Amino acid sequence: MEIHEPYIPKEYLALKINYIKKQLAELPEVTVTQRTIHNVKKDVFIVNSKPISLTSKTGQQIQNGIMLREELERKLALLEGQWNSSFKGAPPSDIEPQKIRRRLFINQDESVLIDSDFFNRLQNDANPNYRENKTFFYNGTFYRSSAEVDIARFYTEQGIPFKYEPEIWLRGLNYPIYTDFVILIKELDLCKFHEHFGMKNAANYNKITATKYNNYSGAGLLPELDIFYTYDVDGFPFDIRSLQTKLNSVIYDSLLGFDNLT
Repeated sequence: MEIHEPYIPKEYLALKINYIKKQLAELPEVTVTQRTIHNVKKDVFIVNSKPISLTSKTGQQIQNGIMLREELERKLALLEGQWNSSFKGAPPSDIEPQKIRRRLFINQDESVLIDSDFFNRLQNDANPNYRENKTFFYNGTFYRSSAEVDIARFYTEQGIPFKYEPEIWLRGLNYPIYTDFVILIKELDLCKFHEHFGMKNAANYNKITATKYNNYSGAGLLPELDIFYTYDVDGFPFDIRSLQTKLNSVIYDSLLGFDNLT
């Protein structure tokens, strides 16, 4: 059976590799040896020179950690294989996983960090409007177009958590909006907003684009950093490679220090 590995842009691939290496470095080193307890030889874990019973509560937690290490090592081997097949040398060490702090203003005086806590509070597929237009099905959710399905599949293959059309409140509006996709970049503990325009009417497209652009900007989100756009309109057919490029750009720009902007 052919194994398909989705393409990952260079900087994002380096970030994913360094993120797993950081996770592995934070896991304790564990060995298994035998100790005689009450004249019975038993296997025990040795952590920081301390013996721990395999059947104890702590021992079960260590066993889970061992399984996590094995899973991370398998993922790392796959990612490093992709890196070595396309690039020379080791991934740049300056592309480091970190918590990037960006804020969304939900009203005049209140803002929230757009991090994993924010992401976890969002409800997937929350838009009650125009549900009859959702006819394209993928992985348990109906989407409005085949392009949106391609986007959902891309994020799924990349291992990027996302919410489709969650309810979002923005400063300056007295009603919620429903962003097409809100994704979580786990390596940065940071959300990105992704609007996909699939309209074929240029006049409507220009009007809605301008409105959404102004709404997001008024809430403190920077275009092509916090919020980015893809298109499937007359003259601009959607290509998944454009999403790969934009995703890599917004992640890399965040790492370059744009997180200090408010």
